[in-house]
Amino acid sequence: MQDENCIFCKIAAGEIPSATLYEDEDFRVILDLGPASKGHALILPKEHYRNLFDLDEEIAAKAMILAKKMICVMKEVLGCDGYNVVQNNEEVAGQTVFHFHMHLIPRYKDDNVGLEWNVGSLSDEDKEDILNKLREYRG
Repeated sequence: MQDENCIFCKIAAGEIPSATLYEDEDFRVILDLGPASKGHALILPKEHYRNLFDLDEEIAAKAMILAKKMICVMKEVLGCDGYNVVQNNEEVAGQTVFHFHMHLIPRYKDDNVGLEWNVGSLSDEDKEDILNKLREYRG
């Protein structure tokens, strides 16, 4: 199913032109128009899912396998030094287009791509709180 108002549905369906790197029955992989680095690509499922919370498990598994294949090929093609695979869910986490997608961001030495955060520490209180809530959730 597609969402007629979703730009990524239209791109994945081929209704809007894109620099397509790969396509199969489930996905289209395109170059991002606002790249973080040279070769930044997006994996778009052809079916509409708002984000990972809504994603079909079979498609989720295929997306990760496709991400691995794409970054292995693109690392050779681009000569980059590494890769970030990024997937955002909901606005607070940086999601701006509400169609599940994965960012494949090539990393080059000294590229200044900002994907870092301040490392905190796990307190005993937080650890116990999370573990207890998880045990309760499982029943």
